[in-house]
Formats: sequence, C-alpha cells, structure tokens
Amino acid sequence: MEQPRWDVPVVDRTEFQPALDVPPPGPQNRLTVLLRLLLLVPQYVVLWLLSVVAFVVVVIGWFGALFGGRLPRFAADWLSGYLAYDTRVYASSLLVTDRYPPFRFAALDHPVRIELRPGGPLNRLAVFFRLLLAIPAAIVQGLLQTGWWMLSFVSWLVVLVLGRMPEALFGATTAVLRYRMRFQAYLMMLTAAYPKAVFGDPADSEPPRSATRPLVLTGGAKALLVVYLVLGVIGSTAGSVTTDWDSYEDGGDTVSTMAPLPR
Repeated sequence: MEQPRWDVPVVDRTEFQPALDVPPPGPQNRLTVLLRLLLLVPQYVVLWLLSVVAFVVVVIGWFGALFGGRLPRFAADWLSGYLAYDTRVYASSLLVTDRYPPFRFAALDHPVRIELRPGGPLNRLAVFFRLLLAIPAAIVQGLLQTGWWMLSFVSWLVVLVLGRMPEALFGATTAVLRYRMRFQAYLMMLTAAYPKAVFGDPADSEPPRSATRPLVLTGGAKALLVVYLVLGVIGSTAGSVTTDWDSYEDGGDTVSTMAPLPR
C-alpha cells in the first residue's frame, strides 16, 4: 500500500475574487462632504470620456480573448488602470473616503485600492456569452446601487452631522462598492471569477489586510444591504410602471378616471 507523501506542496485551488482594500472609516471634512458631488464633477467628465475608450478596448479585448483564450496584455493593463480609477471616484461618491481621487490610473498613495490578477486563462465559451452570463450579476448590482442612492440623502446627512461614516453604513457601502467593482472586472474580462459574496466574507477567509479584506459585516450592515435590495426592487418596479404608463399615454388618448364635476 502506497504511503501518503507529506512533502507534496499544497495547491491553493480557491478562486481569486478581485479584492478591495479600504482603511477603516475615519473623520471626514464636513465641508467636502457637503460639496462632494459638486467637487467630483470634473472626475465624472473624465470618467465619461474614459468610458468611451474603455468600450472600444473591451470590444477589441473580447475578440482577443475569444480567439486567444485570454485578454490581450494591452487591454488587461489599460482596463485594470481604468477600473482602479473608476473605483476610487465611486468610493468618493459613496462617502467611503475623504481623499480626493487623483486624475491618473496609478495611485499607490490613495487609500482605496483594488487587486486584480488580469491576463489569466479565460473560457472561450464564457467569453462568447459574457453579456448573457453577466445578467444575474447586473441585476444584483443594479438593485444595490439603486437602493443605496435612494437612501443617499440620509447617508449624506449622517456623515455630514457626525463627521464620519458609522460602522454599519461603512460596511454596507463598501459591500456595494466591492460588488460593483467585481461585476465590472468580470464584464471587462479582467477575471474569470463570477461576482460573489454580496454579504461579506467569513472572518477566517484570509489574513486581515485592511478594513475590507476580508469584508466582515456586522448584523446592521447586512440589514442595510437587505434594505438596499428591497428599495432597489421597489425603485425598479416603480420606474417600470411609470415608463409603461407614459408609453400608454403617448400611444393613445388619455383616459380619465375622474367623475365629471357636478353642475
């Protein structure tokens, strides 16, 4: 009978998910919190211009991944930088950090960082059906974002008054930010890993590296995520109903359900 070999190296087959590193919530300047969206207008303009380029790079990269089995190096490098920049800007929008994002891809001194491992092998069939496969994750990501923004005024007011983001709100917000980043990484073929762990990670999933790695959520943070999802469903449903009603009115005569006024 063959004896087990204890000298065989252990191979880690755990699927790597794109990681988000954010420091713990700290004091924020109330003036920059008050004017946050206004201050970020130049960032939004730059991001919009870069998104046009990103679309072209993704299309080229899709063909490269489809025939080569991996994302071309130039596409992987450019899209990785774009996603890091986009995540920093979005983190500032969500009040996760008070640091203004620099206008560049590489920003090692910025507190919000992501870790990607692009350029790895990709399943050609999964690449071909990428948009179709991404639909469930897109729905979850859309509901989370919609729910957060529906409560954004309350979140903004809390941070403005307290001068910092409470722990539960920080956990739920960074969970939204991380899932959005993972979804974009999957959509842009920077990873083969499907977006996961909406409600955070187990405490022992990896050695602690930052406040969000691993992302261990409190009960309050998880409850907030549920609220975001519910509000996202309500907001999406209300928007759909409004759109259908407007289309009905545009397509025919307006029907009034009001009784005529008595003479």
